[in-house]
Amino acid sequence: SSETFWTTTGMFPQEFIIGFPKCIKISKVAIQCYLVRTLRIERSISKDPVGFEQCIEKDLQHTEGQLQMEEFPLPDFQATYLRFIIKSAFDHFVSVHRVMAEGT
Repeated sequence: SSETFWTTTGMFPQEFIIGFPKCIKISKVAIQCYLVRTLRIERSISKDPVGFEQCIEKDLQHTEGQLQMEEFPLPDFQATYLRFIIKSAFDHFVSVHRVMAEGT
């Protein structure tokens, strides 16, 4: 829902995990967030959310008063779980408004 969002509790790093019913192929991940400075995305292909490996780490641009919209192309990428780690921020609190994964 575009009317809901997830917010951090004020200290960093903060993380959340998204799980899929089975291991899937992902071609692109997109995120809409606010005040995130450094974002890391990790994946797990395990049946349980363990054994994560780093895929992407990026410093995002500060967009005063607007959502940050980032897309990450992921060719030949498989995952059962995606872990998003917000390593640092432009303020004490940040928010994540939407995460989208495209693939099969």
